[in-house]
Amino acid sequence: MDDMPPATQDAAITAETLLDIEGMHCAGCVGRVEKALVSVPGVTMAAVNLANATARIGGAVDLPDLIAAVEQTGFAASPRDTGALATAGELELGVEGMTCASCVGRVEGALGAVAGVETANVNLANGRARVTLGTGNAGAAALLAAVEQAGYAAHVISDPGAEEREREARAAETLRRDLWTVSLAGLLTLPFVLQMAATPLGLSLALPPWLQWLLASAVQFGAGARFYGPAWRALKAKSGNMELLVVMGTLAAYGLSLWQWAVAEVATPHLYFEASAAVVTLVLLGRVLEARAKRGAAEAMRALGKLRPERAQVLRDGREFQVPTDALVVGDVTLVRPGERFPADGEVIDGATQADESLLTGESRPLDKRLGDAVTGASVNGDGLVQVRITAVGAESALARIARAVEDAQSAKAPVQKMVDRVAAVFVPIVVCIAVVTAVGWLAVGASAETALVNAVTVLVIACPCALGLATPAAIMVGSGVAARHGILIRNAEALEAARDLDLVVFDKTGTLTEGRPQVRLVAAADGQTEDDVLRLTAAVQQGSAHPLAEAIRRAAEERALDLPAISDFQNHTGRGVAAETEGRSLLIGSRRLLEEAGIEITLDAPTDLSGLSEVWIADGGAGRVLGVIGIGDAVRAEAAAAVAALAASGIGAMLLSGDNRASAQAAAEAVGIDRVEAEVLPEGKAEVIAALRAAGHRVAMVGDGINDAPALGAADVGIAMGGGTDVARQTAGITLMSDDPRRVADAIAIADATRRKIKENLFWAFAYNVVALPAAALGLLNPIVAGAAMALSSVSVVTNALRLKRWRPQAEARR
Repeated sequence: MDDMPPATQDAAITAETLLDIEGMHCAGCVGRVEKALVSVPGVTMAAVNLANATARIGGAVDLPDLIAAVEQTGFAASPRDTGALATAGELELGVEGMTCASCVGRVEGALGAVAGVETANVNLANGRARVTLGTGNAGAAALLAAVEQAGYAAHVISDPGAEEREREARAAETLRRDLWTVSLAGLLTLPFVLQMAATPLGLSLALPPWLQWLLASAVQFGAGARFYGPAWRALKAKSGNMELLVVMGTLAAYGLSLWQWAVAEVATPHLYFEASAAVVTLVLLGRVLEARAKRGAAEAMRALGKLRPERAQVLRDGREFQVPTDALVVGDVTLVRPGERFPADGEVIDGATQADESLLTGESRPLDKRLGDAVTGASVNGDGLVQVRITAVGAESALARIARAVEDAQSAKAPVQKMVDRVAAVFVPIVVCIAVVTAVGWLAVGASAETALVNAVTVLVIACPCALGLATPAAIMVGSGVAARHGILIRNAEALEAARDLDLVVFDKTGTLTEGRPQVRLVAAADGQTEDDVLRLTAAVQQGSAHPLAEAIRRAAEERALDLPAISDFQNHTGRGVAAETEGRSLLIGSRRLLEEAGIEITLDAPTDLSGLSEVWIADGGAGRVLGVIGIGDAVRAEAAAAVAALAASGIGAMLLSGDNRASAQAAAEAVGIDRVEAEVLPEGKAEVIAALRAAGHRVAMVGDGINDAPALGAADVGIAMGGGTDVARQTAGITLMSDDPRRVADAIAIADATRRKIKENLFWAFAYNVVALPAAALGLLNPIVAGAAMALSSVSVVTNALRLKRWRPQAEARR
């Protein structure tokens, strides 16, 4: 107990807590632990679960007292990290034991009933639950207890990366175990298959009843033992799941066979042991195939996790050390040799090279990296030896943000899934009712009890809520993973849904269709001023601005080695410009509109040619006169025209929406083939333009990169942020492009549309399967064995169809 962390020693239980218990192996162990826990003063309830080796304790008591009580019984105990959340937040749980859409509905219902839970989304494909908690919530322990009361095991995910690795290891071990189980079940079922195959050929390979019973029992209660626990928990929760249907169907066939054997008047009566054994074997086989397919669907996350190198070369005090990548901190200097991966995000402080960022951004060309340039962790160093100062590690790194975005998309629930959830909630009870009606109906028309029961069993066996539960999350997992591999981050399922039927893409200009590195092309001074005066004063005031045009002016001043005066009273006029005091003057720097609003008439005797340039005016507000103007040009991206053409080929129009002057915006639009331009629009005005377009019947995507684009990104049906843009833009947009190539806009829309089509296809086949199969089973057109095979293949087919998304390629790559 002395080595427990102080936080654990001082913790007190105010409601419920969970302990992991090691060493229990029988019911006697459970009783001993429960008795020890109840004897601790302050404990009001103790429930020990042998299956998942946990103890749930209620009451107000110190945690060390509970652990000591368990240890006195000869077992080891450790607390789960499930303390109550005092403030609002989001919690992610790993849920084990879910197999179908009904399970998802039951877990969501259990979580939603816990005090303080605002939303609960459960994903069958990755076995996770994302819970949004309000203030005053009941805490994580209550959530875990609710899930366990619903019949499942749950734990808090504190480290998604470690959780994914652990889950992958568990999945691999489970798959190996299931392969052995299904192989053994197949061997035991093989004599039944030979017996059935020989009958149409006139051969007699009938097994004696005792051997049929022995083989079927081994399959039914040995290989099929895993179905009984979940089925019993579903019954206790007054709900249903796939396991319950399988258990009811196979036990009915097994029981019917026992009855017929008992009352038979012949030595080899017709029995249905083969149906019992074959259905269990086929369902287990379906589980194995489904698990393999689901591992393929999660391939993107595994690939992301493997990109980062495990170790890094760090320079300290002139010496080189090899350290684990996880041990890097901001400020460390690393040495990266040719061909190695950069261990973390950083900036080049010595040397020059190229970086291959294709696996992160989808950009196929290596990018030059020189002194001061940023590099991204996990990208590949070219042929240069460079020193890199680390600027971001862990959760703040680009790779972690990509992984988090993919996880968010894969954990999200598409709007169409809500309809599926409502169906799944009543699916199993409806199937049971259909089975009962089938049995009664066949008896009513004079069929034998044997025929009625066999057809009812077929109904139970063929119904499969698994396909419904996997249809949407499987497609989202594969689609978002493939998109991420090509530098397209889909943040949520709503973006996939909203990307349907887009007919207009609205582009910002600077940094989106242009390079985003504007340069001063012209400086014109009014009478009494010099060009250096205009540039010097403008650059001084622009020191407080992060706008790309301000950066261009400061670079120009640096190139001329101009000394910048100090400023005071800096003010930002959003979408218009800035103002400040310097050298006894009240300067206004910005657009024509800013000067006009200040009542300053724009008169400039110096000849100027501002056509196609962004105008930055400077005026003395106190004197009420213009001092000069600076013309700034920004080269159009080489790929911009191809991006607009790709959209046009897909039947999607393009529009330019810019806060820049009309001449500059029009010139950029003409260069890329856009004939619809809205210029000199303020940030709030951009959102109004988007709203007006939507009101006119357009489905609009907005593409931008700056803070001033955030309102429009949020107002559009789909917001698409460029990778080099601001954090505000990326957080507002539903889709983020990791590269600055505007051709990725068409690719993002294409993969979103392809994913949505796969969701629709999966849901169609899942519903169509049951619409066709259930009536056929009720009418006696199928037998239990065929039903078992069909049920096993239905969920496999849904995941396999989703895996076809892995073939998707961006348009340019597909053409190559």
